[in-house]
Amino acid sequence: PAMSFLFGSSTTVSIQLAGQEDRKTIDVQTDKGTSTLPVYLGEDPVKGKVLVSCKPGKKLEHQGIRIDFFGQIELFYDRGNHYQFLTLTSELAPAGILEGDKEFEFDFVSAEKTFESYNGINARLRYFLRVVIVRSILANITEEKDIWVINYQDPPDVDKPIKMEVGIEDCLHIEFEYLKSKYHLRDVVIGKIYFLLVRLKIKYMEIALQRRESTGTGPNSYSESETLTKFEIMDGCPVRGESIPVRLFLGAFDLTPTYKNIHSKFSVKYYLNLVLVDEEDRRYFKQQEIILWRRKAGAHTELDANPTGRHTGPRLFAESKPSRSKKGSSGKKSSKKTEGTTPGNPDSGAGQEQADDPEDTDNDNEASQKKQDEEDSAQ
Repeated sequence: PAMSFLFGSSTTVSIQLAGQEDRKTIDVQTDKGTSTLPVYLGEDPVKGKVLVSCKPGKKLEHQGIRIDFFGQIELFYDRGNHYQFLTLTSELAPAGILEGDKEFEFDFVSAEKTFESYNGINARLRYFLRVVIVRSILANITEEKDIWVINYQDPPDVDKPIKMEVGIEDCLHIEFEYLKSKYHLRDVVIGKIYFLLVRLKIKYMEIALQRRESTGTGPNSYSESETLTKFEIMDGCPVRGESIPVRLFLGAFDLTPTYKNIHSKFSVKYYLNLVLVDEEDRRYFKQQEIILWRRKAGAHTELDANPTGRHTGPRLFAESKPSRSKKGSSGKKSSKKTEGTTPGNPDSGAGQEQADDPEDTDNDNEASQKKQDEEDSAQ
């Protein structure tokens, strides 16, 4: 519905965007409650019309009518200052007198919307239209309407797997591998964790997906982390040579692409946080950044179409390591492995025992990715 507001007792102003009935929308939580905003791509023109209505028998004397289109960053620690990176103005009418109902068309064809809209903990990036009716004595009449901007990105040219060895000297040594380091927003994180040395009594292991928002620079810099999901992927103490599979469906969460130093005001990064807890409740963790990007709905890459990580070339998890999982049965109690899947996902296997090799879950992954692609196309 068109946004409108009653000014005084005689004038109503509203902004109607062209084609908004056919445009996708998104619900955004703000200080004033939940707002439903139309979604625009960065290259889409922003056009429509402004409706100004005066009650019968009433006149509106004004010094001109214009509409502005702004791109603006707001930092909550600096509420008094708004940083505008985009400002466009279109004059709708010269000074005069309005009677009855009037329509004024506008078209911001060259509105280059470089950055995506963002509504975070301490930062907000918004695009909005503002109509201003200038009056000489009384206060100006204004009306605003927000839009939501997204930008699709090309698949990364280089996407190397993540492989790291971490641990505590003579106590714990683990090796973890993730298939990729860059993921689209509906991708699946596939990985494995190997225990090379275990001299601690591990109680359980969990994995968390965290978003870290950084704002400001210098003395005004501030970072805040938000845990988007956290769940257990292993219950019980592992043995040397054991491997734990990881599978995390990103499509279940409200994610944005990775933002790096947007207009020198804020950044948004994502991390996979691996946490081990021993029987004395001491926590050991390792954090790894992953890059997120926005894939166009229906677009496929080779890895997107094959989320299980099966390669036509060399395997990520080398076949030279099968003895690790077998050593767990040599008279010692093996830990229960709960595959790291998104809670609530119909294809997830959370809470069930899983095979060491993630290829055993090929069919589930393929069905899940097919469902996600269908949802992308429907949106």
